[in-house]
This record gives sequence, structure tokens and C-alpha cells, in this order.
Amino acid sequence: MKLTQEQRIQLHEFNNLTKSLSFNMYDICYTRTKEEREAYIAYIDEQYNSDRLTKILSTVAEIIGAHVLNVAKQDYVPQGASVTVLVSEGPVVEVPNESFEESPGPLPDNVVIQLDKSHITVHTYPEYDPNEGICTFRADIDVSTCGEISPLKALNYLIHSFDTDIMTIDYRVRGFTRDINGQKLFIDHDISSIQNYIPDEVLDQYHMIDVNVYQEHIFHTKCKLKEFDLNNYLFGYTKDTLSPQEQLEITERLTIEMDEIFYGKNII
Repeated sequence: MKLTQEQRIQLHEFNNLTKSLSFNMYDICYTRTKEEREAYIAYIDEQYNSDRLTKILSTVAEIIGAHVLNVAKQDYVPQGASVTVLVSEGPVVEVPNESFEESPGPLPDNVVIQLDKSHITVHTYPEYDPNEGICTFRADIDVSTCGEISPLKALNYLIHSFDTDIMTIDYRVRGFTRDINGQKLFIDHDISSIQNYIPDEVLDQYHMIDVNVYQEHIFHTKCKLKEFDLNNYLFGYTKDTLSPQEQLEITERLTIEMDEIFYGKNII
């Protein structure tokens, strides 16, 4: 009989490992005028207001098996929003075998496993280039859990919850727990890459770079869309209304913006 992870390792009291997932997404847009820019920012503020973000984080709590204790949310003026969700141990409906395997987590479904004393936060950052043209919307989501399951199980759902041109994902396991003999355990599950928690159909859409420090249990993955369609980056009009030269210039500006965010450095 194959033993489960819990049967192989018997812990002394509670699992004290802290597992933190940081999911950063970017949406890029090109606006020709101040009016278009303001309309785009207003659209983003409406699409990702604190009420919708609260629903997203509540679903994340369900996926990782948490009970919501408290929600603090705020919409800011002139733009942006923040939500912080404090969660605690939730009811255990089922403990699936795949919880201990590298695989994409579920889309919204039943609560599947328990955890304790955790939090989930999101902050949004709409901004634009002072020279007009480029607008960038960023959302930062942090999921921090204590216990057996990794918050990476919520990554699949988070990816599907946002229109994302670029993603930066960090995962780290901190602290230690002890087995019944007092032996320290600094990680309680196998992981070789964050990419193993992303569905194949999403992997096929993005260029990806991994930077991992295995001995420190630190994992980092950057993703940028492979296909580029200018129509997806124009707000309120299509590329057919632009001259070939305008299309070329805007495409170049958008490409540079995305590359700079992806590689984390200024290109020009």
C-alpha cells in the first residue's frame, strides 16, 4: 500500500511551515490622448474594484481550504484598490492525493484541505507614461499560508481571473516544523518549478524564465505572452484606423514596454 505524505511523516504538533505565493500581473494598453487614457484608467478601476477583488480572494480562500475571518477593502482616489483577507483553518471536505504533487490547482470547486492562520492580499496600481501613449495596470496578489497545502494550488485560478500580458510569480517556503522525533523539516513537499502548477494551455501561451534557489526553497517564474495582436492593446478603436507607420511605431513602443517589464530593466 502506498503511504500518503501524512502517513510517511508524522509531525510534532502543528505544521509551522509558512508558504508564500506572490502573483504579479500586468496589463498593457496604448492610448493616444489624455481622454483615452482617463477612459482606460476608469475602465480598469471598474473592472478591478475592491468588490470584485474581494470575490476573487474569497474564491482563493475556498480553493486553499480557508475560512474567512475578516475582510478589509478600499477603493482609492483617483484610482487603485486594496483588499486584505484574514483567514483561519477551514473545514476539511476531502484530502486529494494530488495535493502533494506538482500539478495545476483547481478552478473554483469545493474546499479540499485545511490550513491555519493565513492571509491573502491584493493591491492594484494603474499608471501611465508621463509622455502619453503607454498605460500599465499592475495587480499584486499575495497568498500566505501555514500548514500542509501550498498556495500554488490557487495559481491556476488567479491566472484565469485576470487579463494578463506579463506575470511575475514568486513562491517561498520559510521556517521549519518538526517530526515526532524532533527532526526539523524545512519543506514538506517536492517542487522543481512554479511552471508545474500552471496548466499546459497557459504554458503554451507564454515565454517563461525560471530563477530558482533550490537550497533556500525560493522559486521565481516570469511569463510574457508569445503572440502579439495590436488590436488587443488599443482602447476604443482598432489598428485599421491607423496608418501602417503608426501601427509600426505603436507596436515598437508596446514591445519595448513589455520587454522592459519582463526583463526588469530599461532597454532604451
